[in-house]
Amino acid sequence: MFKVGLTGGIGCGKSTVSKLFTELNVPVIDADEIAHQLVEPGQPALLEIGNVFGDKVFNPDGSLDRSHLRDIIFSDPTKKQALEAILHPRIFIDMQERINRLESPYCIASIPLLFEIHRTQFVDRILVVDCLIERQIARVKQRNGWPDARIRSIIHSQVNREFRLNHADDVIDNSDIPYSKLAEHVKKLHNLYLSISASGQTRS
Repeated sequence: MFKVGLTGGIGCGKSTVSKLFTELNVPVIDADEIAHQLVEPGQPALLEIGNVFGDKVFNPDGSLDRSHLRDIIFSDPTKKQALEAILHPRIFIDMQERINRLESPYCIASIPLLFEIHRTQFVDRILVVDCLIERQIARVKQRNGWPDARIRSIIHSQVNREFRLNHADDVIDNSDIPYSKLAEHVKKLHNLYLSISASGQTRS
C-alpha cells in the first residue's frame, strides 16, 4: 500500500485537503481521529492517562478534559512526552491495521505532527499543506476562539515552515487560494499518486 503522509501546521487546512481526497474515493486514515477514539471512556489509553496525570484531567462524567490536558502538556515538556508515550504507539499500530485492510491503490495518512514525532519513515511520500503564519492564526482564532498568544505558542512548538517545506515531496500552498483551485491541485496530486502507486515507486 502506497502511503502519502499528509501534514502541516495548525490552521493550514489539512482537514479540507483530506476531505477533497475523500471525495475522490481515496481512503484517509487520520491520526487525530484515532487519538480521539483511543481516549474514549473505558479505553485502556484513557485509564493510563488517568494513572499518569490524575483525576484532574477528567470531566465530571469521566470523559477526558482535553482543554485542561492541553494546557498541562504545553506548559510542561515532560508531561507532553508522557502523553506521547501513551498514545503514539497505539495510534500507529491502529493506523497500520487500518491500512492493511485497504484495497485501494494508495491512501492518505493524515499525521499533523509527522516531523515533530519523527515518523516520516511510516509513509512513502510527504504532502505538506502550507500557508502564511498570519493565515494560520486567523483561521485557528476563528475556529477555536483562542487568543493570539496561545496560537503562536502552538505554532512555535511545531517545526517551522522552512523545515516542513524543505522536507516535503509535494506542497499545497493554501494561503489564499479559492476552494476550486485547491480542489484542482488535489486532483492533480491524486493522478500523480495513482501513477506512482502503479509504478511501484516509493520515496527515497
